Amino acid sequence: MENKNLKPKANGAALLPFITFVLVYLLTGLILNNMGIEMAFYQVAAPVCILPAIILAFIMFDGSMDDKFNDFVRGCGDENIIIMCLIYILAGAFATVSKASGGVDSVVNFALSLIPVQYITAGIFLIGCFISISTGTSVGTISAVGPIAVGVATKGNLPLTLVIGSLVGGAMFGDNLSVISDTTIAATRTQNVDMKDKFRANIKIALPAAIITFIILLIVGKPEGEVALDDLYYNFVLIIPYLFVLITALIGMNVFLVLTSGIVLSGIIGIITGGLTMMTFAQNIFEGFSGMFEIFLLSLLTGGLSYMVSSNGGIAWLVQKISGFAKDVKSAEISIALLTLLTDAATANNTVAIIIGGPVAKEISNDFNVDPRRSASFLDTFSCVMQGIIPYGAKILIAAGLTKELGTQAISPIEIIPFLWYQGFLFLFAILSIFIRFADPKGKWNFELDIPQEEVNQNLK
Repeated sequence: MENKNLKPKANGAALLPFITFVLVYLLTGLILNNMGIEMAFYQVAAPVCILPAIILAFIMFDGSMDDKFNDFVRGCGDENIIIMCLIYILAGAFATVSKASGGVDSVVNFALSLIPVQYITAGIFLIGCFISISTGTSVGTISAVGPIAVGVATKGNLPLTLVIGSLVGGAMFGDNLSVISDTTIAATRTQNVDMKDKFRANIKIALPAAIITFIILLIVGKPEGEVALDDLYYNFVLIIPYLFVLITALIGMNVFLVLTSGIVLSGIIGIITGGLTMMTFAQNIFEGFSGMFEIFLLSLLTGGLSYMVSSNGGIAWLVQKISGFAKDVKSAEISIALLTLLTDAATANNTVAIIIGGPVAKEISNDFNVDPRRSASFLDTFSCVMQGIIPYGAKILIAAGLTKELGTQAISPIEIIPFLWYQGFLFLFAILSIFIRFADPKGKWNFELDIPQEEVNQNLK
């Protein structure tokens, strides 16, 4: 976090704790992967990997132990960090309650029932988009739709890599845009922008990429044989909570009210339809809280470490070096893109990449007048691009693992990469938006007050 009271002297050595965290995270995954352990990069939780970095920060930075501990706690308690953590646990509770009530199955079957069988590959992509934007989880989308995608590919004599690639692409579409995705929450909070504003900036990049991908899949993804889907039972009432959360968030309702209302609505509908009882409703709320514990804890620890690094000049040094390349808005946006891509490749986790890169992106935004709605969009977009193509990331590992678990032709993560067309188009349109300003947010940003100028004008009336 940025130290508001001091302007520390730039100090590149202060970044060593962050570098240590990335190296520990990366090397642990590589070593475990070489040992043949599945999901190697996810065997040691990120909060554990950051502990050596925090210890190093306490050892190397000047000051008494009490002063350093106070700085660390001040960073953990930063307003944006606490808000982000509270949103995480509410989003987790909503997702868990909605799934337990049967909402995910209804969403999948409802989407499948609307898609003609001859367009099933494009349909899998579309379903991935719909479910991930509704549920806020790309991993959950791949896990829910993956078995269906594998079965459809087998029955329709379709290339399994093409179908799985289309599913991963659809899952990344929603991960990038969903108002309850942890990446969206992290991107908006670190840049101090509203979710609806980030969505509006982001959709101008993501939608063209999705449309082109969908059209290509319509052409090349037709099955060679007959595809018979099983009875697709769904209850539209169970889909209502997802629609409610999506719509109310986009119209600008307070995110805490949106998620709390969504949890209550999902619980009431689940109890009425028989999917939940009062007891299981309460249990699933806590299960959702617990499921977000890792990212909750990581956000707190990263907030504390970030404040210590910033107070000792690390962020100032990084911004200073980037400023040597960045001369204007365009080059500053390229800097944010490169920072996000590299951090995500190193950590294999898009949320971690955003939490680490967010404070730096905010500094760049302020220094070069990059609209923070754009910087939030770039953090989310480029982290999803990289996370959606690296063969050691959770998304592709799970997708490839499903083909092995289901007893069909097993494919490796590397084999899926050539069919990740959406991620390629998303990268292309994001880069184009830097040079052809088709995705700029409407209205100017007031950098002095760090709010949209439109809000300033309304307050003056």
